Amino acid sequence: MDLELRHLKTIRAIADAGSLTRAATALGLAQPALSAQLKRIERALGGALFERRREGVRATALGDLVLDRARVVLPAVCELQEEAVRFARDGAEGYRLGGTHGPLLGGLVDRIARTDPGAPLTTYTSWSEREIAGGVSDGRLDFALVGVCGESGPPEAGRLAWTEVARDPVYVMLAADHPLARRAEIDLAELAAEAWTDVPGDGCFGDCFAAACVRAGFTPACVYETDTASCVHLVQVGRAVGLCRATFPVTPGLVTRPLAGTPLVWRHLLGWHPEGRAAGRAAAVLAHTRAAHAEALATSAGRAPARTPREGSPR
Repeated sequence: MDLELRHLKTIRAIADAGSLTRAATALGLAQPALSAQLKRIERALGGALFERRREGVRATALGDLVLDRARVVLPAVCELQEEAVRFARDGAEGYRLGGTHGPLLGGLVDRIARTDPGAPLTTYTSWSEREIAGGVSDGRLDFALVGVCGESGPPEAGRLAWTEVARDPVYVMLAADHPLARRAEIDLAELAAEAWTDVPGDGCFGDCFAAACVRAGFTPACVYETDTASCVHLVQVGRAVGLCRATFPVTPGLVTRPLAGTPLVWRHLLGWHPEGRAAGRAAAVLAHTRAAHAEALATSAGRAPARTPREGSPR
């Protein structure tokens, strides 16, 4: 068995408490479990660390040696962890962006790269809104660009500052030759016989979609949960219809249409740590994100987005 930090913490707790009973209570363990753990530690270190007495325990010479080292190592590791978090949060200027999959993150990267070309810029994506928010909360990311369904609250609401970028109706995407593809909007009930496809996530969107279908008088017979490329393929070949954001880009072989009555709404949110290293740039990043949303919305509608000379030459 390799010696770990938790073993040093256990040894220190026993020495501080003066008895296995009191140490077990402090550590939240049963005394037999703590005794067994101490025996494993002692075997790994080659000898007894404590003398068991009626009134409690007392460190042996080997125990004193280990405790002396533990009282140096444990504070040093704690200080290292705190310094690493501070460095991650307050280190070199730059942009560490996290987002769920969608066109806004790419648009945000493009706009920041054009307006602040010398700044380091990295991205991290995940299907999980909670994972992205956790990265900002822990200081590993500066900004989180995520979406939530309807009026649902964002993850890490108590630790992060969140601002709504925009809210869009949820659209349906159909094969270009689908019988309903020429309609300006589609009633959800007209899709009752269809198979569906959607990307995964850890929010409530799946439940909200199921509830919307029930209100429309049906239950989805089949839902394929897969990556974006596979969703697009299943729609293009007529195997399913899909749900998408209003910002979904124009894609050959399929069309996107709003659902009548807007039964589902998607809110785009930008989050940051109010005490993080990038909090002072939140207003600028929010403005970039809103501009990226407007650009994506115009592109999805087949309109060429306008660019000012300050934003760079057309491409």
